[in-house]
Amino acid sequence: MATIVPIRGIRFNQEKVGSIAEVVTPPYDIIDNTAQARYYARHAHNIIRLELGQTFQQDDDRNNRYTRAAGYFARWLEEGVLTREKKPAFYLYEQEFTLDGKRQMRTGFICGVELASYGPGNVLPHEETLSKPKADRLQLMRACKANFSPVFGLYDDPSEEINQALQAARGKRSPDVDFIDEAGEGHRLWVITNSKTQQKIIKAMKDLTIYIADGHHRFETALNYYQESQSRGEATNPTVLITLVNLYDPGLLILPTHRLVKNLKEFDPDSFKERLLSYFKLEAYPLPSARAELPAAIRGFFTEMDSRGKTNHTFGFYSRDKVFYLMSLKSEIAPASLFEGRSVDWSSLDVAILDNLVLDRLLQIGSENRKNQDHLSYTHDETEAVEAVDSGIEQAAFFLNPTRVQEIVAVANNGEKMPQKSTYFYPKLITGLVINPLAD
Repeated sequence: MATIVPIRGIRFNQEKVGSIAEVVTPPYDIIDNTAQARYYARHAHNIIRLELGQTFQQDDDRNNRYTRAAGYFARWLEEGVLTREKKPAFYLYEQEFTLDGKRQMRTGFICGVELASYGPGNVLPHEETLSKPKADRLQLMRACKANFSPVFGLYDDPSEEINQALQAARGKRSPDVDFIDEAGEGHRLWVITNSKTQQKIIKAMKDLTIYIADGHHRFETALNYYQESQSRGEATNPTVLITLVNLYDPGLLILPTHRLVKNLKEFDPDSFKERLLSYFKLEAYPLPSARAELPAAIRGFFTEMDSRGKTNHTFGFYSRDKVFYLMSLKSEIAPASLFEGRSVDWSSLDVAILDNLVLDRLLQIGSENRKNQDHLSYTHDETEAVEAVDSGIEQAAFFLNPTRVQEIVAVANNGEKMPQKSTYFYPKLITGLVINPLAD
């Protein structure tokens, strides 16, 4: 079973730092060098110094991004910039955002989840992970003995018993933290220390599986760190920081991650389309020549792709001939027949069909090449993908419909993992709201 616990989280002292918006960041894995520098300049106590410190040519074993993070962390605690909760708490968290012109809200709660190996009835992954990010996170954890950003987890509570308990405990009081970030997203946090509410939530969660939506690297790193500490006889907190969202929350949204092909020798779009016809029906959607008409045409294409995708495995393809193509898997081809040793649930994933049939078999971009991104890059922005192909940076773009939550759950329950970049939960969780200390 999945065991969650309230934590004595560490939070920024608003009297010391002013607006919390100035000291938080997006997750480290979507911050590039330009954004990193911007967060450094924004505030002397921005969480970037802990979560993703800058590197310098003169760094060595005794002075590097990890040792500097540990130094900042200790000093900020000593100076009261960061303060620890007096009582163990759950943290009710509302995230308000806009997508396609519609204002929406996702509700979850932050807590600790006890670390254990993946398994049914406990915590289940849904995606493969890479070794390099885990090594980086492990070094940071060793130096600082804390989780600075949460894992993003899902749980199945159709009756909404857990959220109702949190809302009742909140009552009508104002949030303990309330701000709008640089992306225009609203963040509200309530500290819930009522022990009866906490026990009710723990009891409700004990028979539920937690599905990792985002942060597989963080979970696996925390487990490795805990096992490493245990082997040395060190006392450490056996939990990892997690934000949990109900599968039935109306604000739980998944965006697709599109594939861009690059650096393929002798790639010929016309001969490739001929090979596609063995598996797919192709329909051409030429783009208008007038640039002003382009956005509407692109929206129309993706609306059609979405509609077709409800009843068939349908993809988009775009290359340098400036024509969109709908790729619909032929009705006589059963996805399960394409992949030996895989379940029907896994074989029926759009992303599995695209990665393993189209990219692997037809373009010879195998799993290692996909991991290394030698011939592949990713984007969530359709217009950006088109512009990258038109400019010659990329050779072709493949577009997907979003993975559905039910597909994630089915694959995870089978003990399988989706291909990398199968999901993009939107919006990302913010980093810096609550820190989980791993040592007292």
